[in-house]
Amino acid sequence: MRILVIEDEVKLAQAIKRALELQKYAVDIVHDGAEGLDLAVGEKPDLILLDIMLPGMDGIAVCRELRAQNVLTPILMLTARGQITDKVTGLDVGADDYMVKPFSFEELFARIRALIRRPATSTDPVLKISDLVLDPKSLSVQRANKEIQLSAKEFALLHYLMRNQNTVLTKEHLVQHVWDYDADILPSTVEVHIKHLRDKIDTPYATPLIHTVRGFGYKMTVK
Repeated sequence: MRILVIEDEVKLAQAIKRALELQKYAVDIVHDGAEGLDLAVGEKPDLILLDIMLPGMDGIAVCRELRAQNVLTPILMLTARGQITDKVTGLDVGADDYMVKPFSFEELFARIRALIRRPATSTDPVLKISDLVLDPKSLSVQRANKEIQLSAKEFALLHYLMRNQNTVLTKEHLVQHVWDYDADILPSTVEVHIKHLRDKIDTPYATPLIHTVRGFGYKMTVK
């Protein structure tokens, strides 16, 4: 799961990045609106944390332009201003949620989980495929009621595969959504992580869930 943070306060942006990485997210940071807009359009993150007060192009303008370009990525706006008019303006231009600084990371995590939950109308964030269960809130994975220990990147990779059940995902697509933008990742790196993931969630069990679609990528499904 990849999150783009557009925030001009460098220390706050770095603190958010560290906190989100502990929650198994891949995080990119930019500090001005124009660069954030370009990255949001070009890299297609899974969620955007967008500050309103940005140099050059403010968050309202960024949000408005993203929606004008039909970019439907969930947007959580951040600002130090708490006036009702600011909240209304942000939501009117297409933001999905709004948080006023200072905020707790626990609340931020909860808001993010609510925005990326799939399907959108579900009240249960737990993902299940056959007897495999992933809980994004507790960061736990079980298969056949047995706890499985994953690295942060393995968890992020499995989370993304499960959220896109029955969809073929290319290696390039997985890199874009599981690794940071500035990470130097080769296709072979994805193959290694998929192998490690299979060793833990597929090999010990009778029914494999991660399938290779030769020439295309990988698909998580029950056959």
